[in-house]
This record gives sequence, structure tokens and C-alpha cells, in this order.
Amino acid sequence: MIIYQDRKKVIIYFVIAIGIIFFLRLFYLQVLTGKYKIFARENALQKRIIYPPRGIIFDRNSKVLASNQAVYDLLVTPYQVEESVDKTELLNILNISAREYDSLFKLACDYSWRKPSVFLKNISLKTYGLVQECLYKYHGFYAQPRSMRKYPEETAAHLLGYVGEVTQKDIDESGGNYHRGDMIGISGIEKSYENWLKGVNGEKYILVDVHNTEQGSYMKGSQDKQAVPGSNLITGIDIEIQTYAEKLMAGKKGAVVAIQPATGELLALVSAPYYSPSLLLGRDRAKNYHSLLIDKDKPLFNRALTAMYPPGSTFKVVMALIGLKENVITDITTIPCNGGYSLGSLRIGCHPHPSPLDVHYAIVYSCNAFFCQVFRNVVDLRKYSNIYQGFNNWRQNLTEFSIGKQTGIDLPNESKGILPTTARYDKIYGKNRWKSSNILSLAIGQAEISLTPIQMANVAAIIANRGFYYTPHAVKAIEIDNLQRELQFEKHSVNILPAYFEKVANAMQDVPLTGTAIRYGPYFKDYEICGKTGTAQNPHGKEHSVFICFAPKFNPQIAIAVVVENAGQGAHWAAPISFLLIERYLIRQENEKTKWIEDIMLGKNRSNESSTSHTEPEHEETEEQTD
Repeated sequence: MIIYQDRKKVIIYFVIAIGIIFFLRLFYLQVLTGKYKIFARENALQKRIIYPPRGIIFDRNSKVLASNQAVYDLLVTPYQVEESVDKTELLNILNISAREYDSLFKLACDYSWRKPSVFLKNISLKTYGLVQECLYKYHGFYAQPRSMRKYPEETAAHLLGYVGEVTQKDIDESGGNYHRGDMIGISGIEKSYENWLKGVNGEKYILVDVHNTEQGSYMKGSQDKQAVPGSNLITGIDIEIQTYAEKLMAGKKGAVVAIQPATGELLALVSAPYYSPSLLLGRDRAKNYHSLLIDKDKPLFNRALTAMYPPGSTFKVVMALIGLKENVITDITTIPCNGGYSLGSLRIGCHPHPSPLDVHYAIVYSCNAFFCQVFRNVVDLRKYSNIYQGFNNWRQNLTEFSIGKQTGIDLPNESKGILPTTARYDKIYGKNRWKSSNILSLAIGQAEISLTPIQMANVAAIIANRGFYYTPHAVKAIEIDNLQRELQFEKHSVNILPAYFEKVANAMQDVPLTGTAIRYGPYFKDYEICGKTGTAQNPHGKEHSVFICFAPKFNPQIAIAVVVENAGQGAHWAAPISFLLIERYLIRQENEKTKWIEDIMLGKNRSNESSTSHTEPEHEETEEQTD
């Protein structure tokens, strides 16, 4: 009997102990732990996503390129929506049909039944006010402010890029960092620096009553999470030069890239035709994007980074440097021209100029014959047992100029250009069945070689620096905790003596004064512009006008590449556009003495072209001619 009583007590104590444990656990979950309190009272709470303002983008002089403006979104938590409620008033306010409502609601349900997501974004301030007045009727819906991009200067669309709503793929691959309705950088700086610009979403828990009316913050906001604004970016862009470059490229196709040689910072990047970045904002974004997408002139295509053009005669400055390095020429070596270069049945024509020429004047007058011979001397050097070794050595020299590979610029979708390989010529001619004469057009920047405008500008920067460059970049600093953190970019050196670069720079200085760019060059002589014209072959139409340059000759401040598609000789369009940009960058104001040249570039006064007759060159480059 005693044993029985003891067992009974043990059982009673055990049951009591279990009860106490359950009671304490229940108290902890329901009262002490905020997480489970929220879950327990979810029907009386709304979880609001607080979107942070995106980081601001500045130019090099602290002018705002991309900021934010307040807009409003209507969000929905599907499981809270009462389907039986008449939604006619809501549909009328939002100006959507019942079918559109069903489609939008299905998207929200597909994303999550219990989590809030954007139902309709970018509603107007007026609509926001009307919605707020009637939301008590529509459980599960709420409106909240959000920031949207604003581009005050309405320029630099290809450089800045644009933002758009995340796709399902973005959400799936983000590891929980993105949710439906979030915005993400799609192109340009907005894409490359997305992780810095986006910030971190916040959370706010709101108490609501049965009429869907807000009753204040839950637990005095103790469970809320503050949104973290995105970091601001400071670019190297000079918005004045950017805007002026776009003005000069109006009505044209092509690109302008300007670099500060000493740092690699982008001063301007233009792809023409261009568009206003504001077109890809707001509720008309999709419609505007489609219009841009089907435009036959391809304004969405970033020609500055992605288009590939034969460099034409601008390539001759690189050939000169390689020839000097490989000791196949010196600064006193002369080569005759006689109107072109002949080799058996092959003839590459040239334009009238003095002959024979040394390397200096071969650059000044852009002699095809000179550089054809230099090319053959380089790839056919006796120290090489076959064409493959000589060609690969020539090719290796070019890669040091970032030709045939990406420059590494901090913007997406950069092409690497085209630098042919021996395998390509084996495929065309057969293995061991081709020689330097088969690929001679490479000597003058034609045939199978192509560069992007950013690569061309980088070549100009390398010569300006006498043999090195920093990786080109749009962003130079990131603002973190109100402090600017300067970004570091790699310095690349070209294995060619600085003295050889000096010789080439000397020749390039004479190009605008007495050479192929003399048409407009003398009007800008005070700026010591060193340049090289090019006329790039185009199998689909008229040749492209190309020009690379830097200025001043000593302590250069700017290096530029300009390509104007289907515009003919480099001296006629690309060169004067470059001259005007350099002038504006160096003196920071309009020059009345060269205003007439600007007018010609803008198509305002073509009659003034005749006023250049007294400085018309005797020696303007012509295209390759083969008989």
C-alpha cells in the first residue's frame, strides 16, 4: 500500500511538472518572444516593407547625375483580401479593369499568399490620396511611399544605365536579398554598382483594426528594422563635357569616349543615337523600352563599349611603336610610297604626299606604304622560323595596348574587339599556306581587326602617358558613412621605351597642324592637340570617320576617341568634334572664333565649310585601294 501511494505521488508530481513546463513555454512563446507574438496576432498586424533610397550618383564636380523622387505603390497581402467585397470603387480609382485586377492579384498570389508584394506601382499623388480614403474597405491592401530614380541632367543614359523591377530569376538567385517589387540595376553604373547603390530594405509592423485602419506601431516599433540607404557614388564624369559631346553627336551614329590619362577616369561616354534616361522610369517604362528596342537606329545599343570598328589609320601609331620596339625601323628610316604599296599583283593605294618618308611624316601624312612595309618587317623578321612566330609576337605587342581584350572598365557588356589569330588564317587560307602579304591590310587598321571606341580612347591615353594606362573606370569613389573611399585601379605598362612614345607624340602633334587633320586643326593650335585621323572601311555603306587624340602634349589632361558612322574621312567629322571637346574641357567656355566649326558639326551652317578652303590639306588620307 505504501509503495502504491509513493507511485501515485510520483505520477502526480510528474504531471504537475509537465504542466508547469508547458505553461512556461507557452508564456515564453506568446508573451516574451516578439517573433511568436507577431505570429499569434498576425491577423491584427501588417508587415510593411520600407524601401531605402538608392544611392545618389555625382559627377566629378559634385553635380547630381542620378537622385531619387518620391512615388507611391499599392501593395497587397493576398490571404487578407476579402474576395466578396465589391471592388468597383478601387478599380475606378486605379483606372484598371477587372481583368487587369485579376492578373495583378494572381501575380501577387504566385509570389506569396502570406507576404506583401507590390500590386500596382508608381501611382500618382492624387491617386494615392483617393486610395488612402477608401482602403478601410479593402483588407489586405495598403499604400506606401517609395523612392524612384530621377535624372536631373537628362543625359548619359548609356553610362548611368537604368533600373527595373527584379525578375523571378533575380529573386531566386539572390539568396533572399530581393523580393517581388524590389528594384535592381539593369545596365550601366546602376548595374555594375548595384550592391553599393541598392541599400537594405527595412520592415515596419503596423497594428490595424477590423476596418483595416491603422492603429499605430506594434510594440512601439521595437520589432521594426530600419532601412539602410544605398551608398553614394562619385564618378569621374564631367557632366559639362558629357552634355556637350551629346550635343555634337546629335543626329549622328557613333560614339565618343574621353579619358583622363593620368587616372583612367572617364570624363565622358556617349553612344549615339542616345535617349533620355527618364524614358525608362515610371509606369510608361515598358512602352518606352519597346519603342527604343524596335528603333532601327538601335539607341539602346551602347556603341562606346560594344560596337566594334576597324580603327583605320589611327592604328598606324601603334604600328609605329611596334616597329620602333622591334628595331625594324629607326626615327631616320625612310620608305618610299609612289602612290601606294605594291607586292606582286597586290596594290594598296595611298594619297598624294612627299616621298620617301620617315616614321614622323608617315604618321603626319598617314602613309599606307610605309606601314605596310613596317608590318611585313615585323612579322617576317629573320629571327622567326615561320610566319606564325612573327605574327604571334606582333599580336602579343597589341594585347599590351588592351587590343583584342577587354580594357576592364567598370561597366557591363564591354566587347573585347577583334584581334585575329593564326587559327583564323589557317581556316581561311589553310595551314602553312598564308604569309604576310595575305594579311597586309592589318598594317593600316583594316580587314579582320576591330576595336571598340573605349579601346581606341585607351590607346590615346597610353600614348599620352608615354607607355602606361590605368584601367578605365566611371566611378572613382564611394561614399561610406559620410566619408569618400577612393577606389584603386590597376596600372598597366606597355613594354615599349618612353622615348619611342615621345617620337610618336611629336608626330601626332603635327597631324592637326600640317597633316591629315589640317582642315580644322590650325584653329585649335593653342591646345597642343596630338591626334591621328582614321577612315574605317564599312562593307555596309560609307566609311566611318575616326579620330584619336590627347591634349596638351605635355601633362595631358584628356584623351579622346570619336567615331562617326558613315561620315567619311576622319578629318571631316571625328577630328573637329574632338577638337571642340578638348577646347571646351580646357578653357571651360565657348570660343567665338571656333563657333562656326561647331555650327557645321551641328548641321546649322554647312555653307561655312567653304571657309576652310585656305587651309585645305594637300594630303588627306584615302581608303585602302587594291588592284
